[in-house]
Amino acid sequence: MKYILVTGGVISGIGKGIIASSIGTILKSCGLRVTAIKIDPYINIDAGTFSPYEHGEVFVLNDGGEVDLDLGNYERFLDINLYKDNNITTGKIYQHVINKERHVVPHITDAVQEWVMNQAKVPVDDDRKEPQICVIELGGTIGDIEGMPFIEAFRQFQFKAKKENFCNIHVSLVPQPNATGEQKTKPTQNSVRALRGLGLSPDLIVCRSVKPIEMAVKEKISMFCHVEPEQVIFVQDVSSTYRVPILLEEQGIIKYFKQRLNLPIDDHPSDLLVRWKKMADRYERLLKVCSIALVGKYTKLSDCYASVFKALEHSALAINHKLDLMYIDSTELERSTEAENSVKYHQAWHKLCKADGILVPGGFGIRGTEGKLQAISWARTKKKPFLGVCLGMQLAVVEFARNCLNWEDANSTEFDPDTKNPVVIDMPEHSPGDMGGTMRLGKRKTVFKTQNSILRKLYGDEMFVEERHRHRYEVNPELTHCFEEKGLKFVGHDTEGNRMEIIELENHPYFVGVQFHPEFSSRPMKPSPPYLGLLLAATGTLSAYLQRGCKLSPSDSYSDLSDDSSLEKEFPNSEKAEIV
Repeated sequence: MKYILVTGGVISGIGKGIIASSIGTILKSCGLRVTAIKIDPYINIDAGTFSPYEHGEVFVLNDGGEVDLDLGNYERFLDINLYKDNNITTGKIYQHVINKERHVVPHITDAVQEWVMNQAKVPVDDDRKEPQICVIELGGTIGDIEGMPFIEAFRQFQFKAKKENFCNIHVSLVPQPNATGEQKTKPTQNSVRALRGLGLSPDLIVCRSVKPIEMAVKEKISMFCHVEPEQVIFVQDVSSTYRVPILLEEQGIIKYFKQRLNLPIDDHPSDLLVRWKKMADRYERLLKVCSIALVGKYTKLSDCYASVFKALEHSALAINHKLDLMYIDSTELERSTEAENSVKYHQAWHKLCKADGILVPGGFGIRGTEGKLQAISWARTKKKPFLGVCLGMQLAVVEFARNCLNWEDANSTEFDPDTKNPVVIDMPEHSPGDMGGTMRLGKRKTVFKTQNSILRKLYGDEMFVEERHRHRYEVNPELTHCFEEKGLKFVGHDTEGNRMEIIELENHPYFVGVQFHPEFSSRPMKPSPPYLGLLLAATGTLSAYLQRGCKLSPSDSYSDLSDDSSLEKEFPNSEKAEIV
């Protein structure tokens, strides 16, 4: 087993997750089996109760683990399925040790090493073979007091694993103050010095910057940080994260890893990275635009909806469109905002009205729900393509009950426990253990109960699908017949038939709600079907797509055969790329 530790300096949020994911992608493209571990030095056992504004979204894994959003990056880049134990927190380690011993050293540091070695062996690919490389990302920055036990653990671990099996990559910032326009190396020098003082020496220094690093700067970092110039890699801001693996590969990282870790690989990547490059090239050449309004309450920080954004982006790229995602704070669509700040109110509605499609994502709590209901009503009555995810689906049912069934006080018991028409109710899933309490978490099976379903066709006409869940409330199964009589169909449910999983509205181009979170399973080359359906409907191509048997036209598809749509138009009978 080979271990690659990715640490960060100067500031947090520097892009360690994307760098770690990109390194994994490059090594996977060389034919190696890669897994990933994220270490978060906070005391919490999991990320389930974090504020989205502080840590971004909570990513949910197949096994129900609520984890850091960087594990979402690993899964998307590497096309693997990780487990809750691939996310190590201080809380998890301390809890593990408290049950046995009572000392920070050696017991905490030993527990970290043992956890990493055990989890690195767990298969994450479909072939269920043991990984060969484990990429480990240490959250936070070097010098943080809460990260010290982990740094000490890896200082010891580098000798236990042996030099040819352990490699440290340090990601640092090279700022460029506007006053001088000069790229400054001192923060990186100080960061590397701090890392060395703690007993770890970087094998590669990845320098993040706004613009490409100048050769003189690279040589200066090489000289003062005691590494060869080829061990200094620069990653400037790029148009899309798909470009990052290409940037790293162009700077000879494959050759370096081959020598440093004695890897049995060629110097050049396989077709996987070639396909990745074609995808990055295509992303930068997109001309057609599709605008989607995301109506939520955590709109000030895009990381709060990171997986939703990526799922939309994957789908837009698959149909050769650039995504214009407009974040709308749902509270700004409410009447109370019109009275307090009419400019904000009208700007929010202007955004909503000009969007090609509307998405209401998951969430918790009553704040902003009335604004979401307004957006859903607009989508339903104006026949705008709409996708509701988790709470978004539940609110679509509430809106339909109020405006089509005339149940004026219809609501979810989450928001109004005393409502006379509880169309959404508390149906907790009691599971052994304390993770998530009574939350319904992780991968669950959804069975289609009719063949006449848009989503079933988008999923390849499967009898059932397996998607990830994170919720506690459900549509009230005793009232579903009232909705179905009026045209809101519950086309998917759980294996017992008690939990409503998918809704579709008749006589509407695309009005779909799903109780699960399909964004967590979306991949750059395998877009999520519900999100793909939204983008297809928003661009007016859904009907044609369904008529072709859910295959993209040659001129729109992302194809391995060609990355140029003009070539595809020239040879219209060439093989069509199928969405999986």
